[in-house]
Amino acid sequence: MKASMQAIRQHRYGQRDVLQLENVPTPQIAADDVLIKVYAAGVNPVDWKIREGYLQSMLAYEMPLTLGWDVAGEIVALGEQVTGWQIGDAVYSRPDIARNGAYAEFVAVRASEIAKKPKSLDWQQAAAVPLAALTAWQALFAMGQLQAGEKVLIHAGAGGVGLFAIQLAKWRGAEVYTTTSGKNTELVTAHGADHVIDYTQTNFADLRDLDLVFDTMGGDILAQSWQTLKAGGRLVSICDQPDEATAHKHHVNAHFCFVQPNAAQLSEIATLLDAGHIKVVIDSVFPFAQAALAHERSESGRARGKIVLQVI
Repeated sequence: MKASMQAIRQHRYGQRDVLQLENVPTPQIAADDVLIKVYAAGVNPVDWKIREGYLQSMLAYEMPLTLGWDVAGEIVALGEQVTGWQIGDAVYSRPDIARNGAYAEFVAVRASEIAKKPKSLDWQQAAAVPLAALTAWQALFAMGQLQAGEKVLIHAGAGGVGLFAIQLAKWRGAEVYTTTSGKNTELVTAHGADHVIDYTQTNFADLRDLDLVFDTMGGDILAQSWQTLKAGGRLVSICDQPDEATAHKHHVNAHFCFVQPNAAQLSEIATLLDAGHIKVVIDSVFPFAQAALAHERSESGRARGKIVLQVI
């Protein structure tokens, strides 16, 4: 095992220029960890929000910090308490966001947070799955309790989370509405959207009698979403904590979803991927050293699908 590795680290909160490629010690693993040789890492909006310091009230990091909580790679070392895994196993994970992440050649991850990499995906595709697909799964199914035949509105359907959400909702048997710009209509329709609302032409807030709204935008979009729900409907946001009084006024249930590691759900998602029920859409792939450019792409809000760092 190499004593040192390359990692993208930040020593303070700030703009993209705080991201530095450095030579650092290879992580030491705890008894319940595996060490993963990182082949690819997903880039998500939470990465640059943490980089800028937006989530300090939720997550208190010690600097320097390595970002990146989407990983696909190969197990190269096992903690002494780890069973059921072998060196050489191909895995993917959304690791604990409180620890250093996967913008690095190696990352230490709890064995309870990994699942076997989908066989049908390459490393880049696999790294694009865990955080976004788990977010969609937990929001739609665990919190949203989406059932076959129900009507669901998924905001920003062409984004990384949105595309997985459309496909998972369609697989569940729901009637899927989504918002996007006109240029993405074909993309979201091809992945299962039944009704596409071009937000540049049509106001989604005119919809009525929806069973579930999945809010990936927050702010005014969340505020306008309440009236689209039927009494007894559900709203799940991954951006803002929904106001309980407003939910009560509209006779709906509302939840905030901050995605959690879940190996069992990742295994189910891998089965769906290998069966062709859901597909991965890659917006762009950046070389490891160009993490700042990957963040710039994510911050633009124009990504169609997922952004990936090619580490090896």
